[in-house]
Amino acid sequence: MEENYNYAPAPPLALPSERADLLDKIKPNLIIESIFHRLLGEEEINGRWVAIGLLQSRALTRKGAWDIATLMMPVSSQNVSLSKLKDGEIRARALSISKTAQIMCLRNWKAYGIKGTDQLRFVHEIVFSNSFITLKQPEGEGIRRLLKDTMTGDINPHPEEENKWKRLIREM
Repeated sequence: MEENYNYAPAPPLALPSERADLLDKIKPNLIIESIFHRLLGEEEINGRWVAIGLLQSRALTRKGAWDIATLMMPVSSQNVSLSKLKDGEIRARALSISKTAQIMCLRNWKAYGIKGTDQLRFVHEIVFSNSFITLKQPEGEGIRRLLKDTMTGDINPHPEEENKWKRLIREM
């Protein structure tokens, strides 16, 4: 008599260190450094930020770039990546941050090196876009769910391997 056992493949085990590794890879704050340097009219060349002469007439001062980058830091963090914000909250927060950037630019226009209204709009778009997109990433608990699934083993990054095991077990 032939017995047919249908064993489900064991889920991949996710160790706590894997979850920590995944958390370490979520770094929304890295864009802030890039934005800071771009506001200064710099470009990264061979791992170093270099001032581009052509861009210096439109660049903010170091104080301006620092203040704008610092304004975006609270929403560009791992804590925010793991949040549960709703669409309305995200939109309101991104708009509030970009309005604050506008007020800061208007109040400190000389210290920030603001020479025209186009720079105000440029700063607004950068701040709003970065804040909005960063806040949108965790919408629907995507990253939280991924981390939870990693801990419970509900995801398998190699489904083709799982299929091989299923075929092998069926053939037994």
